[in-house]
Amino acid sequence: MNARPTPLTASLLHSLPTGSDPASVRRRVEAMEQLLEGLFVIPGINRRVGLDAIIGLVPVIGDLVTAAMGMWVVWEARNLGMSRAALMGMTARIGFDTLLGAIPLIGDAADLLYRSNTRNVRRIKRYLDKHHPATVTVTR
Repeated sequence: MNARPTPLTASLLHSLPTGSDPASVRRRVEAMEQLLEGLFVIPGINRRVGLDAIIGLVPVIGDLVTAAMGMWVVWEARNLGMSRAALMGMTARIGFDTLLGAIPLIGDAADLLYRSNTRNVRRIKRYLDKHHPATVTVTR
């Protein structure tokens, strides 16, 4: 079941927790995923896009900036205590996304289809659901 993400507003960004507890990390990585992958819907194709696709249009620099933003999510996962194998897999996804993004036109289309940040956040959520069940949120 895919829940429609809540809009990322300025008030939501200011209300993000700064703590290192699992619930705070969950809210921050969900907000970053929303920023990178789901800011608005492209009319006609009904596909959500975010800064990853928009900034990725700028050759080289855009891909490096979005890779750095994606690595922040991996850093948060590291702080949660996720395994080295999980962190390496998440880093590999971002590396693959960055390499694809470096290819003109193909990389821009890949940003719409291959959502490394969404996959990484999904992995973090599974970890949190298993190891920190008090952080589970139900959305409809």
